[in-house]
Amino acid sequence: MIPIWYYAGKKMSNELRSRQVPLLALAAAFSFVIMMFNVPIPGGSTGHAVGGAIIGIVLGPWAGVIAISVALILQALVFGDGGITAIAANCFNMGVVMPFVGYYVYKAISGNSEITSSRRVIAAAIAGYLSLTIAAFCTGVEFGLQPILNHTADGVPLYMPYPMSVTVPAMLGEHVLGFSFLEALITALIFAYIQRTDTTILYGENSPLQKKKQKLGASA
Repeated sequence: MIPIWYYAGKKMSNELRSRQVPLLALAAAFSFVIMMFNVPIPGGSTGHAVGGAIIGIVLGPWAGVIAISVALILQALVFGDGGITAIAANCFNMGVVMPFVGYYVYKAISGNSEITSSRRVIAAAIAGYLSLTIAAFCTGVEFGLQPILNHTADGVPLYMPYPMSVTVPAMLGEHVLGFSFLEALITALIFAYIQRTDTTILYGENSPLQKKKQKLGASA
């Protein structure tokens, strides 16, 4: 994660507009809060929403890396949530996979549709669903690799005892059938609110107001 954090910081210093700086802090706080609502799942796991897709859509995926990583690091250091030794893995799964998957799925589905169209809301919802689902898949793979990578000379796992055939279905099942829908709902609701209030904050988008200003500037 260190080179990813470094590059994300460089990107932010070049791309982040002054009016987006408070939004970056707000995004980190938002992600921090919703991730604190962990729901226990039978089998010893838990699930929660993250907000990674909507942060990636609004501020861009690299801003999502910074915002969600800050939230995860604070959770680990202050509350012990996720564990300090798992910070990098958690930041990759939720802070890299989610904003990038969310942003590019949203862009692919929304296409050139009007910024205020319902298609954009649907695209945001699908982006939220897929971003958390794919992040859960990555987590399941990482869990399943532990018995292979970390074991005693006799082959006894030191950390996670379950193979990938158990961890991947376990992680995917709880998210595909539950938490990914919650992520989709949160993403769609926030995006719909932004549509009604101020679309100029959306990363890489020109709102009708921005397009009007550009036309006026070109004609002048």
